[in-house]
Amino acid sequence: MLQTRPTQGDTSWFVRDRFGLFIHWGIYALPARHEWIKQREQIPDEVYDVYFRHFDPDLYDPNAWAQAAADAGMKYFVVTTKHHDGFCLWDSALTDYKAPNTPYGKDVLRPMVDAFRARGLRVGFYHSLIDWHHPEFVIDDLHSMRNHPDRAKLNEKRDQSKYVAYLHGQVRELLTQFGQIDIMWFDFSYPAGGNRPETWVGKGRDDWQSEKLLKMVRELQPHIILNDRLDLPEGWDMKTPEQYQPREWLRVEGQPVVWEACQTFSGSWGYHRDEASWKSVDQLVQMLVDTVSKGGNLLLNVGPTGRGEFDERALSRLAGIGEWMKRHSRSIYGCTQAPDEFKAPQDCRLTYNPEKKRLYVHVFAWPFKHLHLDGFAGKVEYAQLLNDASEVKMTVPPHQTPGAEGRNTLTLELPVQKPNVTVPVIELFLK
Repeated sequence: MLQTRPTQGDTSWFVRDRFGLFIHWGIYALPARHEWIKQREQIPDEVYDVYFRHFDPDLYDPNAWAQAAADAGMKYFVVTTKHHDGFCLWDSALTDYKAPNTPYGKDVLRPMVDAFRARGLRVGFYHSLIDWHHPEFVIDDLHSMRNHPDRAKLNEKRDQSKYVAYLHGQVRELLTQFGQIDIMWFDFSYPAGGNRPETWVGKGRDDWQSEKLLKMVRELQPHIILNDRLDLPEGWDMKTPEQYQPREWLRVEGQPVVWEACQTFSGSWGYHRDEASWKSVDQLVQMLVDTVSKGGNLLLNVGPTGRGEFDERALSRLAGIGEWMKRHSRSIYGCTQAPDEFKAPQDCRLTYNPEKKRLYVHVFAWPFKHLHLDGFAGKVEYAQLLNDASEVKMTVPPHQTPGAEGRNTLTLELPVQKPNVTVPVIELFLK
């Protein structure tokens, strides 16, 4: 088994639970055309404030959200307490730019935390390091006012250190007012250098006072899992590849690390009414399987509507994933990458439960009658389809296919018809 780089936060539950829900929600749900709309369309505060004045999610039911996540088989959630536009979901004492001051008039974070906890899900907070609304946040090349004709003059009056005090103060509120928080997900640093032009004006560890922030987080919640976006070489617990699937277990300096792929149902994180590149249930289940087969977690995002609902596209996919997880979750929970001696056959992924010594073959493309497992001969005691626990007969062919001598092949005899599940799974009980 691969040994991952040690973490300061408690990742023992994280690498067992494997599947979480990301929630991007804020006033950008009203324009409904991407959570970066303020920056992309360079909307000034006085225009963007129309969404603040009209935010009234009258259909918001955090219990329905939590139930949908639990039914999908998710074990934790991470919610945007504040995104880059600066709007806050909770009743922060440090700003007026918050949900209680909208027409809705209430904190939306606390009931969400309570609802998810009541269903056994662990709690994670996403918090933006960036803030396009705060008057002391120095305008840079990623800011919504980056092309303002008076940018330099406006910056003369801004003091980034005052913004840092606000940032740290809000993080302190989040980590002291909501009980045990299991994940802190900061987003994100974009310093000068790297693959950006030399003239790029960005922000990194010095602009956030990241080392001081990290120290505070660890003191307030010693067991918390921290992501990797503070622009610090150390101090993080997990890597967070975004919107792509790694080809193999992620490594840092050659050592495997705890990691989590964050992915969307469609091309946007926030609610996007007209975005059409929605992934199918098949794609999403395969994505979950692929992630776990490489030792990672999947954090799958939903962007609720301005009225406070998961829209029908999100709900249908969550239900589809839940239908599969109902019968196949033991090939996900507690599972990881298979030992090197077991190689996945074509169009398959392997996951492995080291405690139960069971191997799971996820069949992405259903073959005709036989699935050949090279190198498995003599290592498997029993095989069954996981969806219904029906036996799968095994043979070790006395006469190997010409050219296949020495492969130690175990052949599974499959039904001609693919089982009526999104991704069929064969459970192998190892000797």
